[in-house]
Order: sequence, then structure tokens, then C-alpha cells
Amino acid sequence: MNIEEVREYCLSLKNVTESFPFDDVSLVFKVENKMFLLLPLDADEPSITVKCDPEQAEILRDQYNAVEGGYHFHKKYWNTIYLCRDMEEEEIKKWIRHSFSEVIAKLPKKIRETYLQPE
Repeated sequence: MNIEEVREYCLSLKNVTESFPFDDVSLVFKVENKMFLLLPLDADEPSITVKCDPEQAEILRDQYNAVEGGYHFHKKYWNTIYLCRDMEEEEIKKWIRHSFSEVIAKLPKKIRETYLQPE
């Protein structure tokens, strides 16, 4: 996947918005105003940073050489996935969805239920 494909895929998810909050060289994707993906636009090697639960973060790092170690940020675990390394497009999409789902799972029940209903 390239950067534009990642962007299009993220925006295809329900209620996702994008912004340039940090430095105008990274896109941040949010759902319900909570970040689930960071897409640096000026990186030497295209990558995305996704939110993972601690167990999934470890699995992701162990399974792929396309992933750099997760880090802890405000009690959330994040991993950087390099888009041009040994990882298929469907696997990248899976981790984007996982990150999106991590945010949804922590929303209030009434809001969370709207994401479980078919559109």
C-alpha cells in the first residue's frame, strides 16, 4: 500500500476524519475525535503508526520485520508499520481496522453500538 491508498482506506471507515494537528507533515486519522492512526507524510520510508492492545502489539512486532517496536503513549500502545516492507496489503488493512476497533471499544456504549449496526 502507498500513502494515498492508506488515506483512502482510512477515510472509508465509518465517521473517520483527518487533520494536520502536529506539524503539517503528518496526517492524523480520528474517529469520534480520538486518534487511531498517524500517517507521516515526510518520512524517508512510508509508514503508519497504529494503536494496539499490549498483547496484539507484541504479536505484531514478533510476526513482521515491517514493524518497529511499540511505544507507550498515554497508556496506549502504538506500533509503526513500514508500508514497503514484508507485509501484504490485507494485513496492513487488518491492523488499521484493529486500531480503529481499539478506539471504538472504549467509546460509551450508546455511541459504540452505532458502529455495530450495518449502514
